[in-house]
Amino acid sequence: MSYAAVSKQATRYKEAELMSASPGQLVVAIYDHVLVNLTRARLRCGDLDGSNRSDALDRARAGVTELLVTLDREKGGALARQLGSLYTFWLGELSVLGIKPDPDRIDAILRMVTDLRGAFAEAASVTGTETARAVS
Repeated sequence: MSYAAVSKQATRYKEAELMSASPGQLVVAIYDHVLVNLTRARLRCGDLDGSNRSDALDRARAGVTELLVTLDREKGGALARQLGSLYTFWLGELSVLGIKPDPDRIDAILRMVTDLRGAFAEAASVTGTETARAVS
């Protein structure tokens, strides 16, 4: 089987997985997307050609923007406002990093995103377990 065929199969599998995901699992998937792209940008900090780094930062910004615009500020109250402020901060940092790459700043954002991703994954897991118990 060719690489293209395997890649196409993996893409279809991921799409099916996302289509059946709970809202909590979707948030975790977006955090994963942000983490992957921040890591790619971090690895490219020393590159003279910044196009790969810029692409990774653009993709990370798109993920953070998705997190920001999908916040339910009515239901989320103070927590949603705090997350909104944090996401806005990350967007500002990612914009600066697009102009002036700094591995330490990327590492700081990576740590924050990793911590929040873990919290959301745990919440999604607990919610999924409670839902599974309610259904069975």
